[in-house]
Amino acid sequence: MDFPELAARTHGFSSGTPRAVTVSADGSRVVFLRSTGATDPYDQLWIMDLPAGTERRIGPRVTEDTPTPAEAALRDRLRLSAKGIGGYSTDADTLHAVYALSGRLYRADLTTGEVTRLATAGPVTDPRLDPTGRRIAYVTDGQLRVLHPDGTDVLLAGEERVTWGLAEFAAAEEFGRSRGYWWAPDGERLLVARVDESRLPRWLLSDPSDPTAEPRVTRHPVPGGDNAQVSLHVLDLDGGWVDVHWDRVAYPYLVAAEWGAAGPLVTVLRRLQQHGLALTIDPRTGETQVHAELSDPHWVEPVPGTPARLPDGRVLLSGELVRDGLDARCLFADGALLTPPALYPRRICGLLDDGLLVAASEGDPGEQHLYLVSLAPSTAPRRLTSAPGWHTGFAAGSTYVRVSTSLDHARSEWTVVTPTGEHGIGNLAAEYPYAARPALARVTDREIPTSVLYPTAHVTGQRRLPVLVNSYGGPSGQMVRASRDFWQERQWWAEQGFAVVTIDGRGTPGCSPQYEKIIHHRLADIALADQCDALAALAAKHPDLDLDRVAIRGWSFGGWLAAAAVLRRPEVFHAAIAGAPVTDWLLTDTAFTERYLGLPEEQPEVYARHSLLDEAGALTRPLLLIHGLADDNVHVAHTLQFSAALTAAGRPHSVIPLVGATHMGLGTLPLELDFLKKTFNL
Repeated sequence: MDFPELAARTHGFSSGTPRAVTVSADGSRVVFLRSTGATDPYDQLWIMDLPAGTERRIGPRVTEDTPTPAEAALRDRLRLSAKGIGGYSTDADTLHAVYALSGRLYRADLTTGEVTRLATAGPVTDPRLDPTGRRIAYVTDGQLRVLHPDGTDVLLAGEERVTWGLAEFAAAEEFGRSRGYWWAPDGERLLVARVDESRLPRWLLSDPSDPTAEPRVTRHPVPGGDNAQVSLHVLDLDGGWVDVHWDRVAYPYLVAAEWGAAGPLVTVLRRLQQHGLALTIDPRTGETQVHAELSDPHWVEPVPGTPARLPDGRVLLSGELVRDGLDARCLFADGALLTPPALYPRRICGLLDDGLLVAASEGDPGEQHLYLVSLAPSTAPRRLTSAPGWHTGFAAGSTYVRVSTSLDHARSEWTVVTPTGEHGIGNLAAEYPYAARPALARVTDREIPTSVLYPTAHVTGQRRLPVLVNSYGGPSGQMVRASRDFWQERQWWAEQGFAVVTIDGRGTPGCSPQYEKIIHHRLADIALADQCDALAALAAKHPDLDLDRVAIRGWSFGGWLAAAAVLRRPEVFHAAIAGAPVTDWLLTDTAFTERYLGLPEEQPEVYARHSLLDEAGALTRPLLLIHGLADDNVHVAHTLQFSAALTAAGRPHSVIPLVGATHMGLGTLPLELDFLKKTFNL
């Protein structure tokens, strides 16, 4: 079986891999989702009982799944390709779980393994068990409902053309907030987001392969236009209602929320994201108090998992120290420094009895390790992982799950670490077929992380190879990692006869705050310049790179980068494959684009510099455009308008429309390879 077919059958080698891990606070069990094998796409609920370390499946095998439209949209935001159980929630003691499957609601007893289907008023999205395990809240048709133990199903909030309890597009796509309501610890009240998208433009997603099908309508916030109107409300189960008060005009983005023992805590940001507030809420009155301010001259970017309330009442925050020679991102607890400047925290993985479990990098941006960060002052973080690679985790109480990948692992390794020993969680995914060994280096005076992959049988100095630059090259898109899974597709390209180059230019995460944020208002120039300069530096180190035959390939922002490369630097790049490319930044979304480019009415020249439509006549190199017709993130209008401009200018190009494909795309590797073979006469 060749690589493209194997990747398709295994859903990118994800089927059979554990995910969505919950560690019980008492350390008695670990809950997770996983399918039954490498080619089984249907995830189901599993338990590892501790201290025995034995696994058991909860409920019968899942063999079908038709998610609700809201659930399908949520999965697309999460880039989740798995079928079956998309997610679940548990009570505080992790004794019971609830989940939706094909719009139906199920409750699982995690002790006995018994699963019960529950009757509901409509198709279910995002069901959540209250912390006491008595009631279940869920969303149906934009309404928030609560199912009581006696089967009574009560409408808690709902109105025409407004959604309750769901995250809006900007929150889920750009801020990582995928939920829209939160139970109080006693299970008697909920903090609920109300979302009104009526002011947003109506975007249509059509299926041209079925001319009788009605187009799907979405609401999309575009740069310079209206955002969704998001408000918060505390709802009692008996119908009581309290509005949460903050200046929603000045701070329109609700980026995070939680409700712990000390009460609700939310984070809000200004539209340009240069200032934010961590607010505590009095659930009796809805009044808020500013616990902390977040500010940055470029944009505020909280470490995932912050702000968060700590057990001692302090609030965990992340911030940046860029002064007096420092260029660091750190964690703080009410102003007290918890992590040293040398440590680059990437994610809060959970709270252990003796501190925070934090995923962070130190020195090498291509590696990530787990650290125990003490909440006591003047205590240095302790590194918990020693093997080179990329490590992350999940934690509660005295137990944590360590997830490790490296260039040596045939697949990710999942280990439950308890005070009395370690237990492996079975990873049933297919083994990665390539033991890729990228040549990693940091080049130029900017110390840009790069890699070069050669065909397995390549002998240095024997022949020069055409180059394929396969980069994302922009915000949140780090691709140079010490993790075998990241290199599989690129090694396949190498086996086709290419030297595959990846360049994490400025704007990508992992190096330092200044490295990431120097792109503010000049993303286009910096991103492309770093690709060109790094490629030249690599060629000086790798004489087998044939710079007379250089193609560039990318998706989403990387698609923009690929198209821009052949338009603006055709002397460097001789062909491009642009997947789901952004070609007109006025057709993107508010939160992502305004964060980096500002408002279009204030920065029209910045938007003009990033648009590709007016440069269509400059195309002199072969260009292949690929786009999913069901993409609601980067709409297919980007490719169609760009193709129209190229056609009007008389510039030959190729387009592959993907029927039914979202922003995650579909397998097009053989078609892309054929395009490059013809381009370079291979």
